[in-house]
Amino acid sequence: MPAMTATSEAQLERVLSSLEEDKAEDIVKIDLRGKTAIGDYMIICSGRSSRQVSSISEKLAERLKTELGVASKIEGKETGDWVLIDTGDVIVHVFRPEVREFYQLEKMWLPTHQAAATPS
Repeated sequence: MPAMTATSEAQLERVLSSLEEDKAEDIVKIDLRGKTAIGDYMIICSGRSSRQVSSISEKLAERLKTELGVASKIEGKETGDWVLIDTGDVIVHVFRPEVREFYQLEKMWLPTHQAAATPS
């Protein structure tokens, strides 16, 4: 693999394909560019069980490292309820469905203009 750093778009593309390969559910992509300095993209998805959540996360981090040379920070893999994978450019949250419903991260980050629009 070349020593150049993978772009955030290349990372995003590989993250999404990895999640699809591992049967992650309800994948939501949020573009953070221009909104925050924490990263360029946030991905939120679900796994059906703690074991699947952990597996999705492990495989994703391994693929990013071996295929793109991107190291990731991983938190929460031990419990498998909510795992955070952070490449610096792309932040991935993998939840069990009940935990995702409880935290509702999408509501914090997705545009709210639809809900805020008032009829004329």
